[in-house]
Amino acid sequence: MSVEPIIAFGQQPCGFFPRRFLVAKIHTARRLQAQMGGRIVFFCHDSDHDPRETRTILRHRTTREPAHLNFAVAGKLQRKFSPLYVKRIAPEWHEKTLLQLPNYVDGRLIGLFRETSAETVADFCLEMYRRMGLLDGIHVARSSDPALRRSAVEVSDFFVDVPYEGEIVRARVHDDELRLHAGGDSFVVLPATAFTKEQISPTRDTRLRWMQSILRCTHYVAGAGEQAYLRQEEAPELTFVRRDQIDRSDEAYTELPP
Repeated sequence: MSVEPIIAFGQQPCGFFPRRFLVAKIHTARRLQAQMGGRIVFFCHDSDHDPRETRTILRHRTTREPAHLNFAVAGKLQRKFSPLYVKRIAPEWHEKTLLQLPNYVDGRLIGLFRETSAETVADFCLEMYRRMGLLDGIHVARSSDPALRRSAVEVSDFFVDVPYEGEIVRARVHDDELRLHAGGDSFVVLPATAFTKEQISPTRDTRLRWMQSILRCTHYVAGAGEQAYLRQEEAPELTFVRRDQIDRSDEAYTELPP
């Protein structure tokens, strides 16, 4: 009996307008779906905590100079260490960013941004992608989802979302310690605390196995960077497909359908 294709791609939330490499993955997945049928799943790794992931690179409409915009969040600790699904957007950020956008994008996109509201960074990104029509017909599986985490296979290398100084932070488990990477060779060791499977998310090296134990996809669309570190031997049942080429891949995608 033939198996229905499940075409997956993975990515952290990557800007309030998505980076072009994410859109290239979406286009590749849709092309595969048109060829073979099946379903598309976006594995949204919103458990990541790195604030650099959500930089939005836009070019000035007149000078074409690039500008690096990003979310303002509620506090330094949260900015550095909280996962994207709990990073709370500072109250003034939306209005201040809205005032800057006419320098970079047209009125339709500004209107979508104006209408979008969310408490957290990950929620805002996903809502913008939906409003731009990028996620139509695509199932989004979020790595922060407790039910999804419960169903995942156990991995030996992982992060844990734990409370620390009034915030939720994403701590790496190392030699039975919970640690925050403070830069270079510096780490903050957190007090020992019990945790459950619902608090665990994978590292880069264990993400494929963890994700595949949940999604059981047949095809995976990967970017150039992913091809270098994915342990493909851990998922021999998967067909890996390189994403389509796209120019200025790290910049924001600002196109809308007619």
